[in-house]
Amino acid sequence: MPAPVCLIVNPSAGGGKGARIAPQVERALREHGLIVRRVDTRDLEHARALACEAARAKETVVALSGDGMIGAIADALRAIPGAVLGVLPGGRGNDLARVLGISADPLAACATVAHGVPQAMDLGEVADMRAAAVGRGFVGIASAGFDSDANRIANEAPSWLGGLVYAYAALRALVSWTPARFEIELDPPGERRGFTAYSVGAANSKAYGGGMRAAPDAMLDDGLLEVLVLERVSKLTFVRTILPRVFKGTHVQLPTVHVFRAAEVGISADRPFTIYADGDPIGELPVRVRALRGAVTVLVPAARNEDSPFASTPPPSSSPAAQTGPVEETFSAQARDGAD
Repeated sequence: MPAPVCLIVNPSAGGGKGARIAPQVERALREHGLIVRRVDTRDLEHARALACEAARAKETVVALSGDGMIGAIADALRAIPGAVLGVLPGGRGNDLARVLGISADPLAACATVAHGVPQAMDLGEVADMRAAAVGRGFVGIASAGFDSDANRIANEAPSWLGGLVYAYAALRALVSWTPARFEIELDPPGERRGFTAYSVGAANSKAYGGGMRAAPDAMLDDGLLEVLVLERVSKLTFVRTILPRVFKGTHVQLPTVHVFRAAEVGISADRPFTIYADGDPIGELPVRVRALRGAVTVLVPAARNEDSPFASTPPPSSSPAAQTGPVEETFSAQARDGAD
């Protein structure tokens, strides 16, 4: 008998897309021979609680949402040995699904839940630099500065913009933007670098913002972050040179874009900024961001393409959704530091 699936639906994701397609997704999962229990979320904390409850009951946790709820669920699951996450694109950006090679069609993506393979995946974690408390995890890219303004505008934008919301938000933010002075510290206590810049980002994954390949070389299982700094350029250069190249990932070849690699980075600035990750506010500068190696197990397509975000190859096995017992624990000791 297949292991049961808990389908966690964010009904407001994608401007209501989650609620509209949930019945079809549930039916598609059942057609793959899976036992499905569907629950709808009220907010991110409710999603976290539902995911923990399902994982402890040995259900495969499948999220139909955008990256914000997926990141919150992944953060919660890192504390539960044997937990497995399935990703179904239900939001506007769906960057994690895109990077993992999961179909952009939620119904077609159900095949990955049924026939995919489990893969240990890193998470990023943002914590207050001045406190010793455990921080909040994320799946994609945490960034502050210009990105703070753009994310806020995107979250306030009308839903009918769809995937165009991120380009719209960037152009809107640019109108009133003035560069700030940032300082980063790589692998504290380590090298400190200062920049007058647009943004500083710490990338666990390759993409954010609905397909912007901000960190094209980021890997999801190397225990490292790609630390990105976009130095000050003219607004015309930003629009004509930087923004178009971000979608291809070729912006990192420009002399005003710096990429560092570290397991942890401290980020501060000369004025207040909210740091966003997976489209949601996750902290206030100054912060420390670290990579949590193998913190969560995610279902990925069995076939890998040449742009795979994983350096390692998963062991040959069937999907946890087709197993009768709990999945083998893949968490590192570092990943267990989190709480529900």
